[in-house]
Amino acid sequence: MSLVGKVESLWRYPVKSMRGEEVGEAFIGFSGMYGDRLFAFKSSAAPQGFPYLTGREQEEMLLYRPRFRHPERAALFADAVDLTVDVETPSGDVFVVDDPALMSLLRKSMAEGLTLTLRRSERAMTDCRPISLFSIQTVRQLSDEIGMTIDKRRFRANIFMDLASAHGFAEDAYVGRTLRIGSKVVISVLERDPRCKMITIDPDTAEPSPQLLRTVNQMHDNKAGIYGAVLVEGTVRPGDLIDLAWPPAATSAAQDLRFSTD
Repeated sequence: MSLVGKVESLWRYPVKSMRGEEVGEAFIGFSGMYGDRLFAFKSSAAPQGFPYLTGREQEEMLLYRPRFRHPERAALFADAVDLTVDVETPSGDVFVVDDPALMSLLRKSMAEGLTLTLRRSERAMTDCRPISLFSIQTVRQLSDEIGMTIDKRRFRANIFMDLASAHGFAEDAYVGRTLRIGSKVVISVLERDPRCKMITIDPDTAEPSPQLLRTVNQMHDNKAGIYGAVLVEGTVRPGDLIDLAWPPAATSAAQDLRFSTD
C-alpha cells in the first residue's frame, strides 16, 4: 500500500439535493455514509427512470438546511425517532421534513397537477454509487481553469481528500483500485463521477455558473471526482490517512509523504 493523502472533511446530506452538513466523524457502511440521503422528495415531474426532485429542477432546494434534531443520537444504528430531521427554509422557518407545509413550499414552483411525496430509505438514495470522493486539489484546478474561486460544496461529495499530488484529478487514477481510509474502511473505486447542472449552482445563493459545467465537459470528459463501493465498514474522521492498494505502484512523492493526524 502507498500513502496518497488524508481525509480533508466529511459531509452528509440528510435530504437529497438540500444543503449538506460537515461532520466530525462518520460511519461508512455498505449502503453508504450513515445518515446520508436518508430522505428524498419524489416528483411526478422527474425524468423517466429518475424519481427525485433535485436542484436540477429547483435550484432553491440547495438553500434549505436539513439537520438531525438529535445529532448526538443519530450517529449510528439510531431509532427512527432519533433520525428526525428538521428543515430550515431560506426564509428561516423550520419544519419537520414530513410537514405538509414544507411540501407545499417545494411544490410552489411545480406545474399545477404534479405530485410530490416524501421517501425515506435506510440506504443512501444516491444517484449512482454509495460513496463519492473528491480532492481539494481538483477543486483548486477547476478554480484556476475557469478563473473564479469554486466552493468545494458544489460537488456534494461524502469524502473530500487532501492528496499528495499537487495537481487536480489525481483521483482519476484510482479507478479500478482500492483505498483504505483510516485503520479499517476499505473502498473499491469503481468509476469517475459524471457531472450535471448541480455543480453550477452556488451553494449559498443558488445562482448558476454554467461555465463550470462547460469546463468539466470540454476539458475533463464531463467527469470530476470518483465513486466507490464499500468493501469494509468502519468509522472515519478528518485527518485519517488514505492508502492506495493494489496494484502497488506509487510515485516517490506519495511514498515520501507523511501527514500529521493531529
